[in-house]
Amino acid sequence: MSSTAVTTAIKLELPPLSLYIHIPWCVQKCPYCDFNSHGQNGELPQEAYVDALLEDLRQDLHLVQGRQVHTIFIGGGTPSLFDALQIKRILDGANALIPFSDNIEITMEANPGTLEHDDFSAYRAAGVTRLSIGVQSFSKDKLNLLGRIHDQNEAQVAAQKASQAAYLSFNLDLMHGLPNQSFSEAMADIDTAAALNPPHLSWYQLTIEPNTLFHSKPPQLPDDEALWHIYEQGQQKLAALGYEQYEISAYAKPGYQCRHNLNYWQFGDYLGIGCGAHGKVTLPEENRIIRTVKIKHPKGYLSASNYTFESIEVAEEDRALEYLMNRLRLMTPIPKQEFELRTGQHRETLIAGMEKAKQRGLLTESAEHWQLTSKGHMFVNDLLTQFC
Repeated sequence: MSSTAVTTAIKLELPPLSLYIHIPWCVQKCPYCDFNSHGQNGELPQEAYVDALLEDLRQDLHLVQGRQVHTIFIGGGTPSLFDALQIKRILDGANALIPFSDNIEITMEANPGTLEHDDFSAYRAAGVTRLSIGVQSFSKDKLNLLGRIHDQNEAQVAAQKASQAAYLSFNLDLMHGLPNQSFSEAMADIDTAAALNPPHLSWYQLTIEPNTLFHSKPPQLPDDEALWHIYEQGQQKLAALGYEQYEISAYAKPGYQCRHNLNYWQFGDYLGIGCGAHGKVTLPEENRIIRTVKIKHPKGYLSASNYTFESIEVAEEDRALEYLMNRLRLMTPIPKQEFELRTGQHRETLIAGMEKAKQRGLLTESAEHWQLTSKGHMFVNDLLTQFC
């Protein structure tokens, strides 16, 4: 390896562009949630917040750089607390500012306990193409422990209504490793979800995060051996049911992967608008990658004239690690050329770390790709330490 090969600059390439829209309110804060969400207190300022979102987007237009938006994700909080008219205002207003691709994927998060189910068709008519429904569990006991406001029947009805409302796809969010959850309870949740035939399932382990109620009052969770048994057998069950694992916690029927999340994990670009929303944008002409963070609290956001709280440059020496932290979540091989064009770094900068990983059986290598082994997928965090 010559020093010239490593030091010669590689021009950053503009990756695909997505848009994340954050709606911060929910009915009540769940004890495990560390997202920027705020319990509803009185009538929501829907119209004023949509006005602010669109002005926030106007202020970010210089970051678009001539691209179309390929995917949109409306997250929260609980976006389904906003009525379909306001969701349509957001999407129509955004499309007036930035052109949408012809086959754009527009996902909206929804909770079963906050929907009048007849409104599913109204959100679809507003432009939403994909719903992500926060079920978490079909067990009454587990839903109570998680602080969810819906019951198991509402969760099933929500999925059925989503299936009937002409959405191009819908996702069910499920958690495992819940307080006092047995193996049979975890498998029953998968069976109940699969019977509703969602094209996509997010199945992820409950983790205790700082600044949550569960962190200050930890519940009794299954031990590591039980957690591994649930995960291993759950993966096998999902595969047998026709769901392909394409990301650490995402499973889809063929052709139904979440394109928005794929863009995140492939180190694509995304504008983030709304309270506390994060964005990541490549500036090829300046050889820069920046991350943006918007004002976090709703009151401050609604009264702001400039919505950006901070803009942080990703240092050149940090780009490789940031890319890998995202890209290693996916099951697919890592294209060496993608690494170079998304980071501006030569593939040779990874040689030492990748060689150590190969020796430990964590990955394999071809001329064009790196590929995690089954063992590598189990020890991703350990592998990442090679690049810190």
